[in-house]
Parts: sequence; C-alpha cells; structure tokens
Amino acid sequence: MKYVLAIDQGTTSSRAILFDKDMEIVTISQKEFPQYYPASGWVEHNPNDIYDTVISTCKDVIKNIDIKDIVSIGITNQRETTLVWDKNTGKTLYNAIVWQDRRASVLCSDLKKQGYENLIREKTGLLLDPYFSATKLKWILDNVEGARKRAENGELLFGTVDSFLIWKLTGKHFTDATNAARTMLYNIKTKNWDEEICVLLEIPLNMLPKVKNCADDFGYVKEGVFGVKLPICGVAGDQQAATIGQACFEPGMLKSTYGTGCFALLNIGKEMVLSDNKLLTTIAYQFDDKITYALEGSIFVAGAVVQWLRDGLGIIKEASQTQELAIKADKAQQLYIVPAFTGMGAPYWDADCRGAIFGLTRNSGPAEFSKAALQSVGYQTKDLLEAMYSDLSTNKKLTEKNAILRVDGGMSSSDWTIQFLSDILGVQVDRPKILETTALGAAWLAGMHKDFYPAQEEFASNWLLEKRFEPNMDTKTREKLYRGWKDAVQRTLCKNTSC
Repeated sequence: MKYVLAIDQGTTSSRAILFDKDMEIVTISQKEFPQYYPASGWVEHNPNDIYDTVISTCKDVIKNIDIKDIVSIGITNQRETTLVWDKNTGKTLYNAIVWQDRRASVLCSDLKKQGYENLIREKTGLLLDPYFSATKLKWILDNVEGARKRAENGELLFGTVDSFLIWKLTGKHFTDATNAARTMLYNIKTKNWDEEICVLLEIPLNMLPKVKNCADDFGYVKEGVFGVKLPICGVAGDQQAATIGQACFEPGMLKSTYGTGCFALLNIGKEMVLSDNKLLTTIAYQFDDKITYALEGSIFVAGAVVQWLRDGLGIIKEASQTQELAIKADKAQQLYIVPAFTGMGAPYWDADCRGAIFGLTRNSGPAEFSKAALQSVGYQTKDLLEAMYSDLSTNKKLTEKNAILRVDGGMSSSDWTIQFLSDILGVQVDRPKILETTALGAAWLAGMHKDFYPAQEEFASNWLLEKRFEPNMDTKTREKLYRGWKDAVQRTLCKNTSC
C-alpha cells in the first residue's frame, strides 16, 4: 500500500497525518509545544520545538509502515511566523516571531503616517499591519546584535515556517506562492519579491527564498532524517491548504477554518480585486504558474479563547467541556467576550486594542463564560461575511455563491458552536466528512503532483458532506444579539477612556 505524508505545523502543535490512496486518514500524531510571551502583545516559539515536534510526529505515523511506501510529503504551516537562520550552520538568530505578535505596531503606524499603506496594499493585497512577516523580519534585523550586517553580507536566510522546515529537511531555500503572499514583501501581481518594498523596509533580497507553485518539486528530505530520501511535492499556508482541501475551486466558494484563529477565504478567481472593507486580497493557490486569488478575513483569536478559559482562567480542564457548559448557561444572561488579546483583525484592524468582557453579573460563571467564548467566534465570522457581502454587492466580477459556508478546523467539531454560527449568520453551514481539510489540502497537492491523487476536477467532485446545519434563529433575535456584539466591539476599540 502507498501513502502520502502530510505535515501540518500549527501555532500550538505540530501534526503528522498519513493518508492512503483513497485520501482516507490512516494515522495521526500530534504534539503541543510551549508558547512564549516575553512582553505584552509579543508571542514567540522556540524553533527547535517546531522542528522537533514535526520530526517526532512524522516518525510516530510512519513507524508501522515501510517508509519506501511514502509517495510524497506535503507541508502546510502557520503563516506569517518569521524565522531567520545562518545559511551555513542552520542556527536561528532569534525565536520564531509568531503571526499573532504585535511588536511592530509602532513601525506600522509610522509607515502609515508616511503614506505607504496604499503602496503596500496595491502590490501585496495586504494592509500595513504587524500581523505579516515583513515588519517582524525588520525587527529581528534591527534588534538582534550583528544581524543586519550579517544579512547584508549574505550570511542569513529568512523564511516562514514552511521555508524553515524545507531548508532543515532538504537544504533547499524554497517557499510557495501562498506563503510568499503573506510576507508583505511579495508582489502578487508580478509574482516577484518587490524590490521597492524590500528597500523601504531594508530587507536584503538575498535572504528571501525562491517562490514555487503549490504543487511542485521542493527537494528531497535528506536520507539521514527518516532513513530514505523522500520528495516534498506540495506546500501551502494553512488557510490556503484548507481552501484547497475544501475544494473551493470556483469563484464565489467560501470556507472558514476554526483553529487558534479563524480565517474565511472567498475564491475570487484569476483577477486581483481589492476589498473596500479592509479584507485582504491574497493568493488562494498557484498551479502551473497561474494564480487564483481570494478575499480573506482574518480573526486572531478563535480556538485560542477556549485555550484561555483552560490555561488562563482555569475554569475548564478540556476544550470539549465548553459545549456542555454552554448548553447549561443561564439564558437570562448575555455575556459578550471580545477576545482582542493581540488586537483585532478584519474588518477592524486595530493592533492596539485589547480584550474585554461585557454583561457580567454576580451569577456569571464558567457556563456563561464558555457560552460567550464560543459565541464570539460566530460573531467575528459574521463581521467577516458582512464585509465580504458588501464587496460582492459592489464588484460585479464576483458571483454570490456563498450562501453556503464550508467549515473545518478543531472548533467545527462542536455541534453547538456550528449551530450558533449558522443561526447568527442566517446561512447554511456545511461540515465535511474529513475535518482535517488543512492536512488534506497539503496531502492532495503532494499526491496530485506525483499523479497518485486525481486532478482538480475529480478531487472537487469527491468532496463529502458529514453534516449540514440550517439556521433556526428568528431574525429579531439574530439582529438583537449582533447589535449587542457590535456595541461591545465599539467599546473595546474606543481609545477614549470616557467612552
């Protein structure tokens, strides 16, 4: 029997998943690793933790098979997280600066004041925000002793997590178009690293990896890693991999992934379109050097709010408890948790605001907190879809096929959460048979490139529904709840302490 190995390197854990010829899951291994918070709004990972958990999970899933039966490896990864390493020794200069990290907020504010936001947006499709890799990279070069000089001398390499893993595994310095598009250094029109932006941010071009298609030849894993050489043939950032895994190949198709954060991507086809509502324009995927674009709404905190209930407040022991608690919550109370732990993403893009809770009473407890935490995900998703619908109505090039939302990710396994999502959105929500759509997308890319898996059209036709959720909340209730959320958000965003 032959297999494809998918590496799913996420924000809080690394996973390896073995898929068979029918794209069914054979084995999964997952290992969490520590998060580091050296200052308010800062988030870091130890690069060794990233690599070690990837290797150990891969070895877990291949230990009971003949390693030679692996046809190909696909990699999907947390995007925007930034690493710099010595090109000769492989030693990293600093911890990985995670996508959630906000330390570059002042730099981004200064660049906005200097009038550079439109230039950045028109070239990269992104907003000028510390979320993206470029300003994280500049921070490392400016703040790690000797880093800039070494970079200018060609001694250092930059990469997002995919590039770091590819380099560690193969010795090649590659990335794919979807990850490059999240750096804020890549021109998604010309398909090149943008020299003007690199000069503006003082980023030496020689640090940057070669950009390839999502399904491509990324080199062979060195024999010393697993015992035999194995090809890496598929790479995509996690949200794009989920879009591929959900088979959202037609313009207007929409998916939303619920992991540490929440990310909704709307396929907009072959032509780059800029949002009027602070959504991002990004590369959904690139096959055969042809780009398909997407509008993306990014929420920084989704599943992480449940992790906060567990690790921060200690009111639950397992994430699965939140559904049971939410069902038991006092219906007379309406708490709103605005989980702006590291600022607010789309459509607000406020890097400086922080989280807040509204509606507390003396009777508020773990059940009410759990309900509010799960509901916050639905409310934030509605913010994104409202923005997307607005763009759809003003741009006739887009077709409104997104009356159905496809969902995936860890939180989507909660029926209560997804039913509330359908209720508050007022749309049908479909959950696929395979929830591991991010890993599936990476696996399909790797297998398809080796002619082991079917081509795009057949893959899309094989998408299977596990459960469909229909809205059953009346319009009056939906509007009342959403008004309360919008009020809570505005109070959170307000900089004036008298608000």
